[in-house]
Amino acid sequence: MSDAWQPSASPDALRLRASLNACIRGFFAERQVLEVETPILSMAGNTEPNIASFALEFSGRTDGAPRTRWLRTSPEYPLKRLLAAGIGDCYELGRVFRDGEAGGRHNPEFTMLEWYRVGWDHERLIDETVALVHAALALVGRNARVGKIAYRDLYRQHLDIDPATASLDMLRAAMGDVAIAPDGLTRDDWLDLLMTHRIQPSFSRDHIHVVYDYPASQCALARIRPGDPPVAERFELYLGPLELANGYHELADAGEQRARFQRDLEVRAQRAAAQPAIDERLLDALANGFPQCAGVALGVDRLLMAMLDTNHIADVLAFAFDRA
Repeated sequence: MSDAWQPSASPDALRLRASLNACIRGFFAERQVLEVETPILSMAGNTEPNIASFALEFSGRTDGAPRTRWLRTSPEYPLKRLLAAGIGDCYELGRVFRDGEAGGRHNPEFTMLEWYRVGWDHERLIDETVALVHAALALVGRNARVGKIAYRDLYRQHLDIDPATASLDMLRAAMGDVAIAPDGLTRDDWLDLLMTHRIQPSFSRDHIHVVYDYPASQCALARIRPGDPPVAERFELYLGPLELANGYHELADAGEQRARFQRDLEVRAQRAAAQPAIDERLLDALANGFPQCAGVALGVDRLLMAMLDTNHIADVLAFAFDRA
């Protein structure tokens, strides 16, 4: 008889997940941040070229609406619609879905925590994100020292290159003995590969690294701050070598957001990838008046992996993808 019916995670890991969920809810209750629930199925998909969404066909009555619906890759768009409607500080803790992501550190469905703070910028949100990670680590009797560093300085420090000015040849050379097929790779692709293959592995287990001020070309949904060079007001938080969180000083310009969505779809077309519908309701919400705010998404399973000091996401899931 096969043992594939058994859970992937141990009972202690599942109890820790429950404790972490309670910790998260207590953390935000103390700060009067409202928990909300938003749709898992949407008429719009995620246009980000490096994220693949699951789609399905609805068989019931739609009253003229599209039958194709998309499983959310994050709750970001509906949360922003709530912010535009005046809900104030809010968060959601729930499942999200990404196609093609399965392996040691990835599962096609996983738990994401996403929250927004009205009137804040990304720098203030960094401190709250660090405080939440410290509260989680305290559940397992651990602590971590914190270091903050600008993206440009990180690459100078670890690889002795300037990511803003280095040529493609210099970026390829900085990969060292890591062999990567170069076909179709952009400058930002090389920078991402350097992060994942050369920089992240050097991060120590009990160190929180916060990297901020990303290249403007990696702005996603963040504001761009003018300068030489301009930078995206964005941060990522790492605990040891695991990336846990990605946060922005949120873009509030509907026209600029539409242009970014269109650029995403152009990249997707070049790659012959799916063309998800643009979220017109998000754009309407931004145009209606979106508050200055900062938001961040944190991978709860990744945080549990760091808390348990494991490299296998299956160790923190009741049933991983191969046992679902």
